[in-house]
Amino acid sequence: MNKRQAMIAAAFATACVANVGVAQAYDAPAKEKCFGIAKAGQNDCAAANGSHSCAGQAKKDKDPGEWKFVAKGTCEKEGGKLVAGK
Repeated sequence: MNKRQAMIAAAFATACVANVGVAQAYDAPAKEKCFGIAKAGQNDCAAANGSHSCAGQAKKDKDPGEWKFVAKGTCEKEGGKLVAGK
């Protein structure tokens, strides 16, 4: 295999891998924010009340202002709410 063929093969392989990644992104299940189910230190992002702005900073279990992403339609089954509590 000469240098040109190797470069074409590498480009083709890269394109194939990139397309697989795109397909997986479209197949991802829908998610929604679920408030009141996160355990301490396991929230997904900022608190609804503004007490912090990062994931993993929840201070207590099941704080109604902390949230996690869950599969769409499962939040209330897990005991959470779709809107932040007080």
